[in-house]
Amino acid sequence: MTQPFQLAACAEMLFRELPVAERIARLTQAGFLVEIWDWRKHDIPALASSGARFSSMTGYVTGTLADDAGADELLRTARQSIPVAHEIGCPRLNLHGTGLDGDGLPVMKSHGTTPAMWLKAVDTLRRIADLGEEHGVVFVLENLNEAVDHPQTPFAKAADTIALVEAVNRPSLRLNLDLYHAQIGEGHLIELCRRALPLIGEIQVADVPGRHEPGTGEIHYPAIARALDAMGYRGVVGLEAWPESDSELALQRFRDAFTLSH
Repeated sequence: MTQPFQLAACAEMLFRELPVAERIARLTQAGFLVEIWDWRKHDIPALASSGARFSSMTGYVTGTLADDAGADELLRTARQSIPVAHEIGCPRLNLHGTGLDGDGLPVMKSHGTTPAMWLKAVDTLRRIADLGEEHGVVFVLENLNEAVDHPQTPFAKAADTIALVEAVNRPSLRLNLDLYHAQIGEGHLIELCRRALPLIGEIQVADVPGRHEPGTGEIHYPAIARALDAMGYRGVVGLEAWPESDSELALQRFRDAFTLSH
């Protein structure tokens, strides 16, 4: 049995009956990297001294990609996020096509994306890449889904995020390829991974339907794990899922799905 990937788990979604510090301790003791979302909701000095290794965190607080005022605001709050990432040792800062409210709904809704919006989004992401290079961090652009979780979010599909990251073409801007969202929005996950492979900064997973751990739905994650291994992927795979019943069981199912037998 081999484990070719670095496994991470989201402290916002697992062990929710416990205080955040205990959630992070449980994940760390189990050998996982830790993902967090909005850093403003956390005790940053406590995270920094927790002994946890962090995989990713939200890389902005407010702002959007595709309009002038929103882009300036995104850059402003991305700049605020960088010292936090340095303090807790988090290498990747996550972005979306627009800001999300407390219910995960897009702040700036879109019934489509115009050519002008695409050009502005590329310009904004080039500025983000400049910021990442200046401060030694990597921003990752995550695909979402519109059908279930994030309706009318611009640049939601993996095809959109791939196109944007390719257009910028900088090592400080990578993909956060979320396979749960991609299954709902596009499917063909193995070929999507193959297409996106040179651009991936991190992969996130959950099953469909329900956004629970691997093994609870329609995605055959062991096959995806074997394909990723054959492609030579050795990066982070993060569980961003609500446990179907028990967090410990969810972590075990996740670990089993991404452990290979040769």
